[in-house]
Amino acid sequence: MSIQSTPETNNIFFVWFNQYSGILIKTPSITLIIDPVDIKAKSIQALDALLITHEHYDHLDPPLIAEIQKQTGCSVIADLASAKKLQHILPADKLQEAIPGAEFKIGEVGIRTEKSNHPAQAPVTYIITSEDQVKVYHTADSLPFPELEAMGQREQFDVVFCTVGIAPSATSETGFEIARLTRPQLAVPYHTGSVQSQHQFAALIEKDLHRTACLVPQPNKIYQISKRLNEA
Repeated sequence: MSIQSTPETNNIFFVWFNQYSGILIKTPSITLIIDPVDIKAKSIQALDALLITHEHYDHLDPPLIAEIQKQTGCSVIADLASAKKLQHILPADKLQEAIPGAEFKIGEVGIRTEKSNHPAQAPVTYIITSEDQVKVYHTADSLPFPELEAMGQREQFDVVFCTVGIAPSATSETGFEIARLTRPQLAVPYHTGSVQSQHQFAALIEKDLHRTACLVPQPNKIYQISKRLNEA
């Protein structure tokens, strides 16, 4: 699953690697993985940080995380419930707890933790800002919440990953509402086992959000995202 090439300035690569919220992001200087489940640790050759959004089985696999961390030496940033499950199997200096509003740095890449609207103990979502200011919002499997509108205006997201299935109450329509509130350059429907739900989401974007493009991702395919250079 590792990406061998390196993105150019003002670009990132990403891979959606399961039917949940598993995303690998590579910037010009670092590699991140969010919510690794249903992958083999040996497929990951280089990694700087793992981000965990909450403790549900389709987002948190403690033995896998321990194996990946031992193999790569990466840092792990996790919500409070997940961190509690990981604290006895990871080196203490490699595990950081994430609460909404927390900020972290991995090299020159910034990570900010935000709230999540999902029935878990202490779920979080992540804003990732590359060294070139490419802004990614990983919503895990959150439903929409009102603060997203102000967040979108403040951050000017280049890409937002929008849940469209599997999670409680998540549909193409709730995923579209996340996109409507955040107004990214690119909206990506994920967290679904249904291509139909992804295409329903894409149709809603095309109909009502004319300044937002939609990318329906295929699992394990590498995609490139470019910075919105024409905006301040």
